[in-house]
Amino acid sequence: MEIIGGVARFQGDVFPGQRDLFQGLARNGQSPKTLMISCADSRVVPELITQSAPGELFVCRNAGNIVPPFAMKNGGVSSAVEYAVVALGVSDIIICGHSDCGAMKAFFTPEALDTMPNVKAWLAHAEPAHEVVRTCYGHLDQNEQVQAMVLENVAIQLVHLQNHPSVAAGLAAGKLNLHGWFFDIETGTIKALDANGEFRDADDVDNIPVAVPARQRSTSRITKAA
Repeated sequence: MEIIGGVARFQGDVFPGQRDLFQGLARNGQSPKTLMISCADSRVVPELITQSAPGELFVCRNAGNIVPPFAMKNGGVSSAVEYAVVALGVSDIIICGHSDCGAMKAFFTPEALDTMPNVKAWLAHAEPAHEVVRTCYGHLDQNEQVQAMVLENVAIQLVHLQNHPSVAAGLAAGKLNLHGWFFDIETGTIKALDANGEFRDADDVDNIPVAVPARQRSTSRITKAA
């Protein structure tokens, strides 16, 4: 297995040069500032895309970079979100879709999921995005519809994310920002969703669009409503 050779190279060539970093992480724990929810696609590597060192990025990967709506039952994504916000105190959450996404393509060849019932049930969380594409992008060819599906899915998952209690509280407390990204595998570029619902090039590191910025609640809204 090639992967075993990779482990050997890590232990022999990489780890010795980063021994102090790993020892510090082992003794002091982790303190990442960002949670990134990305697709499980092997071509999408969050740590590589963001050039994050060990301990800097909390990552949750799944088919279709999906965040199920909050429910009072255990789930891997929901648990990761809650832990990142409550225990780790992250200040940013990124949902990252990508080009040529097989999960989004599946909506256009549903028969391919007949032998994968668990995948089919999981992708149902992206059905609202598919309905948007059918309603608004039906005039486009299939490749363009798939691209639209990827973008709309990022937007829909951000809506789901805001339904999670820890996230809603973090936004209201002014401590949490939400981001929607699209990663183009072929060009390596990122587009980021802005507060107006448009994806823009994220090439200015000092002015990357924020999809849902933190807005600290004020008690004045209570007095005005009284």
